[in-house]
This record gives sequence, structure tokens and C-alpha cells, in this order.
Amino acid sequence: MKTKHKNAKKLIEGRPALIVIDIQKSTFIDNSAIRSIDNMPGYRERMIAARDLVDAAHQNNVPVIFIQEVHRSDRIDFGRELDGDEDIHCLEGDPRTEVAKEEMGYRTGDYLVPKRRYSAFFGTDFEILLRGLKVDTLILCGGLTDVCVHYTFVDGHQSDYFCRVVEDCVGGSSLQAHEAALRAMEYLQTGAVQNRETVINAISLL
Repeated sequence: MKTKHKNAKKLIEGRPALIVIDIQKSTFIDNSAIRSIDNMPGYRERMIAARDLVDAAHQNNVPVIFIQEVHRSDRIDFGRELDGDEDIHCLEGDPRTEVAKEEMGYRTGDYLVPKRRYSAFFGTDFEILLRGLKVDTLILCGGLTDVCVHYTFVDGHQSDYFCRVVEDCVGGSSLQAHEAALRAMEYLQTGAVQNRETVINAISLL
């Protein structure tokens, strides 16, 4: 049985922020045949496409917040993270762990939030920053669609933010997982899944 259809909110409600999740140097400098985390086909190109969102945000005075997954070199903070398919990754001091600042057009005035776990909200000062910036809408890009993007979206949803995910600027561990995560996010907020062109147009109208 279907529930009554609900009208979607505006793409941008109140003040937005662009949240760039885990677009790190590994995407651009690690050409290993076997990687510590699986990426869907076209993953790198999707991360490159996110640069257009960053540029649009800068041009329209939208705050840009870069999220960086980083783990201590002694691996003490991985917890249960290595119990699944993921191998050791994002260690402090590894050049691959650094945020891809040059590729993503990072500017002075952008924000950087390191995290030890999947969600940008978990054990970080992310929400303090969002409150200080008086943000209402989170525009999410980066990876993985089915892990860090999805978990951040869920925590944002449960914290009463309007959440949007840019489908052609996120990439999953597999195409199937990517598509399933997008459906799960759209289930939580009607109109959550948007494409890059539509989001850039909405930002330009602020």
C-alpha cells in the first residue's frame, strides 16, 4: 500500500552549504589495481565533476565544507570499520589521505572537518559549524554514496536539515550500492536526489 504523495520542498530551503565528503588525494594519485576500498566505474570522473559545484558555491557565497576521513597511524580508531569489505585506509601521514585541495579548488575561507568514522556528524564539530553558519540545507557530493554520503545524509535528516545529494557528483562502492543508496535517501526526503546542472542553477539564483 502506498502512502499519500507528499510535495517536495524547494531544492534550497533557507541558507545552503556545500558538503564535499571525502574527496581525497587517493582518488587522483592511487592507480593501484587493487584498492583498499572498492569504487564503482567512473568514480574518479564523478569526483572531478564535483569541482563545478565548488566553483558555483564560491561564486555565490555559499559556504563550502570539506570532510576528510582520517585515521591515526596506530589504527586505534578504526573500531568495527575493518570488519567488512574495507581494508586499512586514510591513515595520518599518508599523502593519499590529504584532501584534494588543488583538484577541488579549495580556497581560504573554506572549512575542513576531519572525521574518524563514516558520518560527518559523528564525533566531530560539524554541527557546531553548521549552527554557526546558520545553515538549513546540506548539498552533498563526494563518496562513498552508500557509506559516508548516506550516513551523513541520514544524520542530517535526523537533525532536521534539508538534505540534497548530487547524483552525478557522488560515487559508490559499486553501481548497485550507489543506486540503492540514492533510493534510500530519496525515501527520507522527497526531492533529495538532484543532478549537478539543476543544483548549480539553484545556487546561481540565490
